[in-house]
Amino acid sequence: MVVVMMVVTVVVMIVVVLVVVKEFKELLRVAGRKLVVIEFSAKWCGPCKKIGPAFQAMSVKYQNVMFANVDVDSSEELTQFCHVNAVPTFQMFKHTQKVTLFSRLKRTMCCYVRNGLESRKIFEFHGADIKTLEEKIQELM
Repeated sequence: MVVVMMVVTVVVMIVVVLVVVKEFKELLRVAGRKLVVIEFSAKWCGPCKKIGPAFQAMSVKYQNVMFANVDVDSSEELTQFCHVNAVPTFQMFKHTQKVTLFSRLKRTMCCYVRNGLESRKIFEFHGADIKTLEEKIQELM
């Protein structure tokens, strides 16, 4: 008699779908110190369709990061609240605040005074560049 055992691994992709500002604020509150990555996308958007599966996969890979999606057509209030003008847009938050260049440097201001602070946004970018998205997540974790 032969006994065959199968081990099945179920991987759950955890991407919260946000619709209203109240849900958004609650997600940031619950996240606490964790990085929160919000994807603003639309069903009709080609680049959104391209990066969507990679965004889902990152939610499994980076389990210490919280991921959320906002459909800009279904969530106009939240889209306006977050000042999103293009899709896909990715915004990063920590401690309920959008991660900005200043928030990352306020502990280490010495090196940037000579040339002035850059206006480069490290907390938000537009487009379907999977490599950039993953680099930003790793940088901000």
